[in-house]
Amino acid sequence: MTAKTPTATVAARLGDEAVIPLRTLDPAGPLDDLEWLDEAIGDARVVAIGESAHYNREFYELRHRLLRYLAERHGFSAYVMETGFVEGRLVDDWVRGGDNQLGQVMANGMTSLMGLWTPMGAHLEWMRQHNRTATRPVGFYGIDLPGSMVSLLPGLDAVLAYLEQADPEFHPDPDMRETASAFAAPSAFSAPAAMAAYGSLATETKDALTAGLADLAARMTSRRLDYIRRTTVDAYERALRSLRVTVTLDTVARALARGDQRAAMCDRDAAIADTVEWVLRREDRVVLAAHNGHVQRRPLTLPGMPPMTPMGMHLADRLGADYLVIGTTSGSGQILNAGADFYTGTLFADMEAPQPGSLDALMDASHDGPFATDLRRLSPADTDAVRAVSRQRAGVGAFYSDQSPLDAFDIVVHLPYVTAAEPDHAALTHAPHDVRQAFSQWKPN
Repeated sequence: MTAKTPTATVAARLGDEAVIPLRTLDPAGPLDDLEWLDEAIGDARVVAIGESAHYNREFYELRHRLLRYLAERHGFSAYVMETGFVEGRLVDDWVRGGDNQLGQVMANGMTSLMGLWTPMGAHLEWMRQHNRTATRPVGFYGIDLPGSMVSLLPGLDAVLAYLEQADPEFHPDPDMRETASAFAAPSAFSAPAAMAAYGSLATETKDALTAGLADLAARMTSRRLDYIRRTTVDAYERALRSLRVTVTLDTVARALARGDQRAAMCDRDAAIADTVEWVLRREDRVVLAAHNGHVQRRPLTLPGMPPMTPMGMHLADRLGADYLVIGTTSGSGQILNAGADFYTGTLFADMEAPQPGSLDALMDASHDGPFATDLRRLSPADTDAVRAVSRQRAGVGAFYSDQSPLDAFDIVVHLPYVTAAEPDHAALTHAPHDVRQAFSQWKPN
């Protein structure tokens, strides 16, 4: 085991006994170096795996490898991911043996660009192969708001399609869909234009949309027994959950239009926590994959905003010891670009060395390769070293958020070098035009 030598910019490191080396990130590799997880996870029903930034190859591979271990050794039966709930049904159908092309599933069954990368494709292929022979198959669930968090149409259309079967005599107001179409966006790259279009709508038009969604929610709730007699319990519950996340997206749009970013984030995280609980009513044990800022068990700070309550705080409050959090850190490499040129194809930027006093710096100084450390089983000296940490890389640009690792995470995995994932060309073929255009302008290092 080798540890990096402290320098003027790295004042602390963990002791060797705190370092659990990871032999590889290759999801197909041997799993014996993960056997420490057996004791670490205990009987937890939800094992949340954070990531420092989106679209890095190494984070995709880490989550794939951990899911494989937890499914094969502990019977975890669902992979629950920070991507649209409504769209995720397409992915779940494919990993359970559906007939669609994988590229089409990756492009249209996952939102916010999450499915456009080759490691994600490999992950889904493993799930499909595993499910062919496993006694306990692994399902896929999205937990996030639909339409890459900018378009109500996917969720609204799913609800309206269900109502055609469950309530054929009912005729929803067509103005709702017309209004939603006025600020629809094909992908995350269109988010600025979509928000501008929403902001330009008349106040009474936006209010009518909100009221119409509330009326739909009341109707579906009050007519539950009628609807499940005409359809199925599963179809009803999925449609109602689709409506709930669509209603939340409407509240997020309203909050952003009035400049209240904190309210938008709090609404979103409460909704995705509700969706995780929805999954837990169907699955015994799940792996939850999302950004560190969503899974952590303490308030999240972002630039210019008061602390907000992330999904992880809701789940910790509701599930107690059944919720276990694996946070992640990184040393150097590439990170998601925070500049406006992201929308024109500069997707990644070079990452600077971790700042002194950060969790990333402490971890990066402690070992040369990928490793884990269990924060609940540290020596007094290592506990003091972690307690001295006051911030963590937030995963976009050079921003660091306030952090107290001992409160936020149970385990931390450090990846010393992270790279941009390779785009999946089959998925891009099925992606919207604005996505293909932006990726065509990106020149990976």
